Amino acid sequence: LMGFDPLKDLKYIRLAHDAGLGCGDVSQIEIVGDLDALDEKWNFVGPFKKMTFASRCQHLIYWGPLKKPVEWSLKTILAPWSYIASVIYHDLYWYPKHYSRVKEISNSDWGRLFANWEQLELPSDDLLIPGWDSVGDKPLELSKETKGMIKKGFKVLGGAIKEAPEFKKKPKK
Repeated sequence: LMGFDPLKDLKYIRLAHDAGLGCGDVSQIEIVGDLDALDEKWNFVGPFKKMTFASRCQHLIYWGPLKKPVEWSLKTILAPWSYIASVIYHDLYWYPKHYSRVKEISNSDWGRLFANWEQLELPSDDLLIPGWDSVGDKPLELSKETKGMIKKGFKVLGGAIKEAPEFKKKPKK
């Protein structure tokens, strides 16, 4: 159905199959119910054939040639700079600049569900609940003052720098 051979394309399915932990051979699995589904081909290519720029970079960092340099950099003065850069970009630039987009999302069904979550939260142990008939009327309220966002961004940035072990003042002996 997904368009790949589990024994050939999925290493851990093959290992489990060979160890007798289950059956990964599609020809040995009895399909019951919707037999027409056997003829469907969804042409699933998997996450590694069509990766985004971000996912390719993530692979380089976690499993590729950048793994050791990144691990090294996390033990140096460079470590807090990624967090600082993120705070500068998101809190001081992106959120204030794109306030109207955030406001539009806050008025959507997702925004109203987020705003009304305490009254609408579903029991996590009941997996048969279908979802929400209503997400509530109360929209998610955002601060209207961009200056306030920028001020808060600088406060977060200052706290990040102050608390980073690389910048924190060491007690005198």
